Amino acid sequence: MTTFTEQLRSSRVVAVVRAKRIPDAVALAESLANGGISILELTYTTPDVETHLRAISSGAPGTLVGAGTVLDAAQARGAVEAGARFLVTPSVIEEVAEVAREAGVPMLLGAMTPTEVLRARALGAEHVKIFPAGVVGSRFVKDLQGPFPGLSTVPSGGIDEKNARDFIDAGATAVCCGSSVVSAADVEGGAWEKITANATDFVERTTGAVPASGSGAGGEGR
Repeated sequence: MTTFTEQLRSSRVVAVVRAKRIPDAVALAESLANGGISILELTYTTPDVETHLRAISSGAPGTLVGAGTVLDAAQARGAVEAGARFLVTPSVIEEVAEVAREAGVPMLLGAMTPTEVLRARALGAEHVKIFPAGVVGSRFVKDLQGPFPGLSTVPSGGIDEKNARDFIDAGATAVCCGSSVVSAADVEGGAWEKITANATDFVERTTGAVPASGSGAGGEGR
């Protein structure tokens, strides 16, 4: 049984989706999995996100789906009930961390300073989301290893195919990709083949791996 940490370290990429509409959540998940991205974060800025979480958790076994932009305990509980296998916050939010701990669901708490990193770890975050990573750059991720040796970071925000590998080389466990791979327009328009092509290119540039078609790998998120 693959743990969340093992899958994160193996996959190295998390796709983050923000869209006004997702016409077919399962098709979205499969298009990303076909491009080598098997970890998907659906944000609470997307309407009906819990409906989409349910669809993917039951209909796309090759995808590990989680909820992002989780801002309070109510959203955290709703996401877990809808099948989210991990929770992501944009900042250190204690009530979300509490729900995650109680539910036994992995969490990535957002942080931008060493103080926030320390707080996130104290609340039980095994992996810390560095956000917005594009502002601080990959050197920041490397420098954090000094006071926090072994720190597992997942940079998000402002990452594309041009700088993603820099963050991995700086010591990030994985990186998040957003509009460069899954733009709102492509998601809303159901451009699944384009999303697969974007994902394939991103994975190759970031990890050096060449995804096989239909290569999504499932696993337990706990």
